[in-house]
Amino acid sequence: MNIGIRAHDIENLPLEELVQKIAGKGLSSVQLALSKSLGNVNTETGSLSPGFAQYVRSVFAKHHVQIAVLGCYFNMIHPDLEERRKGMERFKEHIRYAREFGCSIVATETGNVNAEIFYTEENFKEEPFLEVVESVRELVREAEKFGVIVGIEAGINHPVYSPKVMKRLLDSINSNNLQVILDPVNLLTIDTYQNQEEIFQEAMDLFGDRVVILHAKDFIIENNQLIPTAFGKGLLNYEYILNVVKEKKPFINILLEETKEPFIDESIQFLKEKY
Repeated sequence: MNIGIRAHDIENLPLEELVQKIAGKGLSSVQLALSKSLGNVNTETGSLSPGFAQYVRSVFAKHHVQIAVLGCYFNMIHPDLEERRKGMERFKEHIRYAREFGCSIVATETGNVNAEIFYTEENFKEEPFLEVVESVRELVREAEKFGVIVGIEAGINHPVYSPKVMKRLLDSINSNNLQVILDPVNLLTIDTYQNQEEIFQEAMDLFGDRVVILHAKDFIIENNQLIPTAFGKGLLNYEYILNVVKEKKPFINILLEETKEPFIDESIQFLKEKY
């Protein structure tokens, strides 16, 4: 197995201590969001350099931890075009330096018609989808220049909200530099969670060959809402999902998400046992 975690789900620590803690838990990879995990260092757009990237890479490598994904999540269809452009340029900068970090994937979700990210069926209309295609196409063109993968994550709070819409995005861009970050919980709602196996299988049938990262979190139902929680603490049919993943995507990076202390060690052990 290749188990990792979002680095910012670990308490905010200096880089060396952060990596030591991650490695000490037996984790072999991370999803690294620079601004969230390296808050004491300037990571604003324009601040990155090969030297900085190589330094961060060397600290992780010293402890045998792979930077599997650079997280650069932003609203790619932000209604304020200036804010949208700022996000695009920041993502492009991550693309340019990803290889210096020892990483080949830069990831994001597909935004929201509103400035804030929340559930609205306005996202499901044709115009937001076409705006996503335009933004993703621009990012993928940049990624093609540098041999880097743009990892897109679907979710019900975004214009790419279902397996079918993700497949449509992949077909619209038609580039191997566009791949998928798959989070099964992100595809579920209070109305559909009981069909989770069918939804996950549909995703794997439509674009399983394009999945490069699996996010592992869980969910509970509370006050008629679907609430994310630590892996192994909810209603996700992990046995079904892991059986499919084990067969179809051996040694894929499985990155814990929404899993914080005091549950990290327990979730790691749970994941290992179920896998």
